[in-house]
Amino acid sequence: MEYQPRGWYFEDFKVGQRVITAGRTVTEADIVAFAGLSGDYNRIHTDAEYAARTPFGQRIAHGLLVMSIASGLAAQTGFIEGTVIAFREIKDWKFAKPVYIGDTIHVELTVTETKLLRRLGGGAVTFRLEVKNQHGDTVMKGTWVVLIASRGE
Repeated sequence: MEYQPRGWYFEDFKVGQRVITAGRTVTEADIVAFAGLSGDYNRIHTDAEYAARTPFGQRIAHGLLVMSIASGLAAQTGFIEGTVIAFREIKDWKFAKPVYIGDTIHVELTVTETKLLRRLGGGAVTFRLEVKNQHGDTVMKGTWVVLIASRGE
């Protein structure tokens, strides 16, 4: 049996469509692993005593870690599985509030634009994203542009 993508093709995306992901709790292990992977050992992420004396009062997750988790949560929904060609652009990204160890985040994506790009075999789909915590607070937001395959002739 041949692999059949479960993701949506470019033609399936319509402006206004929304996808809401499952939640995921950010752990200390996530922060430690990301620090090791990225080389970002900033004390606000890795030193509990130092972080306690900052305006945050405790360690916070790396902004890029949270963005990476958001990308994974979006992928886990399956709506781009096997149909995504490339992640093209991040625009107007804002890190609005800190994410703490133990916070549970989810992502709300809304299609804001579609643009056919035949020469690339699909089209650009623009999503407005809001990453929210367990209290419903938006912790980051911005726009992603993703190249999605066309269904073809």
